[in-house]
Amino acid sequence: MVDSQVVLWGQTIAYTCYTISIISLMAWFAYKITKQGDTYKAPNKLFYAFVSVLIVAGVSLHIITYNTIPWSSMDINRADIKADVVFDITVANHEFQLPAEKLMIKVEQKAMFNVYSKDLTYGFGLFRQDNSMVFQMQVVPGHLNDILWQFNSPGVYSIRSTEYSGPKGAQMIEKDVVVVE
Repeated sequence: MVDSQVVLWGQTIAYTCYTISIISLMAWFAYKITKQGDTYKAPNKLFYAFVSVLIVAGVSLHIITYNTIPWSSMDINRADIKADVVFDITVANHEFQLPAEKLMIKVEQKAMFNVYSKDLTYGFGLFRQDNSMVFQMQVVPGHLNDILWQFNSPGVYSIRSTEYSGPKGAQMIEKDVVVVE
């Protein structure tokens, strides 16, 4: 599975170029209709060609980037995928209750995080040591809250609540508890 940072970087470049193209079209149109001495004329063929190219590029960009989301194929085929390791985590009173002091995972293993809330809606996010997020999900009491993830490189990760659950929720951090070897 591709790392989410690589996907985010690629999508940022692609969508930035696309947005700059749209802004250029808007600026060109604004210039044409506000030019001194000219009366407004309907846009020419070049304008419509540019709009057509942007539409085709925008639709293509969405279709292409859909398949770059690293977890989409795993989610689509989830019924056929068996987790290599399963962690049952409970959340109550603004605390994560982990099944072990360290959650150990081997590279290329598929890990299932089953998270159950006993009282409030919490978030469950896994964060790299540079504080960037790997993934997150909402944890709703009385519902199945699980996420399946495959780790392709070693690392040490922290768990944080990513959902507002009151002032105490900001301190819901378990530092360096997920270890991928």
